[in-house]
Amino acid sequence: MNPQEQPRSQDAGATPDRSAGGPSVVIAGGGTAGHISPLLAIARAVLDQEPNARVTAVGTAAGMETRLVPAAGLPLETIDRVPLPRKPSPDLLKLPVRLRRAIRQAGDIIDGAGADVVVGVGGYVCTPMYLAAKRRGVPVVIHEANARPGIANRVGARSAAVVAAAFPDTPLQGARTVGMPMRKEISQLDRAARRAEARRELGLDPEKPTVIVTGGSSGALSMNRTVARVAGEIAASGAQLLHITGRNKQVLDDAGKLLTAEGYTQVEYVDGMENVYAAADLLVARSGAATVSEVAAVGLPAVFVPLPIGNGEQALNAKSLVASGAARLVEDAAFTPEWFRDNILPLISDGPALAAMSEAAQGAGVRDADRTMARLILQEARA
Repeated sequence: MNPQEQPRSQDAGATPDRSAGGPSVVIAGGGTAGHISPLLAIARAVLDQEPNARVTAVGTAAGMETRLVPAAGLPLETIDRVPLPRKPSPDLLKLPVRLRRAIRQAGDIIDGAGADVVVGVGGYVCTPMYLAAKRRGVPVVIHEANARPGIANRVGARSAAVVAAAFPDTPLQGARTVGMPMRKEISQLDRAARRAEARRELGLDPEKPTVIVTGGSSGALSMNRTVARVAGEIAASGAQLLHITGRNKQVLDDAGKLLTAEGYTQVEYVDGMENVYAAADLLVARSGAATVSEVAAVGLPAVFVPLPIGNGEQALNAKSLVASGAARLVEDAAFTPEWFRDNILPLISDGPALAAMSEAAQGAGVRDADRTMARLILQEARA
């Protein structure tokens, strides 16, 4: 992605100069990688289709976007974070003032960028951006990553020009299913061609059946505990296991040393999930929207262990893949050493079952959502 120049600020309400350069696209989202990854994928696709476009990202000062967006070569503007209290509290009384301030900040960014279209991918930052865009008559394009929409996109969808969703049957007014925008390194991955090299890069035997377990970059203690108790049994199955524990969540043995076992490797973090997807014959992971969409796109069999907290969106994210036979699902409380022995170990050695799951995943996967979103966005920007 080519670096973009930081847009000059203009007074709120001033008439922006749209005569120079291509269309101005403002993309809002952030807080977590689940929002930032599609934001960056969409931005890259917009610039691929319209190299003269001016793309500005909007987030908050406390999110991961402050690191990831500039690293991708995009200018980043920030507004105040305005969470919606779910219970009566003093913060609820402060909400109107905070929201008005954030809407003013959003309006200043829209005016300063001379925005032709505002795009939202979810997160606290989006509600003020949607409301400010509506006041200015700037079209809004929404992408919802989860099967159960967040509050910001539920609000924005009521007046958006385009509403797109990663999963079918997402309950948003007028939503069309486009899939999940993702990095080209993943959407264009050839697992078979990359398998041996990816395994070597991860310190694995290129010839052995491989199961990879990850709870995400932050890790999952419950999953880690289960894997630790079966680590010593992996080699006897003829397979190998890469355990991505999460940052600062290393698994230790009874002596307080890093747990080791034949056929078992642990790392805290892997930079570049495309190597994980290429190396694995079977992935065991949380069912965040990005993970579910990516394993489908690359045709990787998966066992999902949905996060047991929140509003249940992770189980919903996995629903269509599980129904198609591409994945299996187990509740977090049921993901025990006994369940692992009875289900994961037999599956990793069952080539026909894994092949059938892979074929089903490929049938459900979408690899061009970023390009679809870019076309929709540029159509609105030029309207």
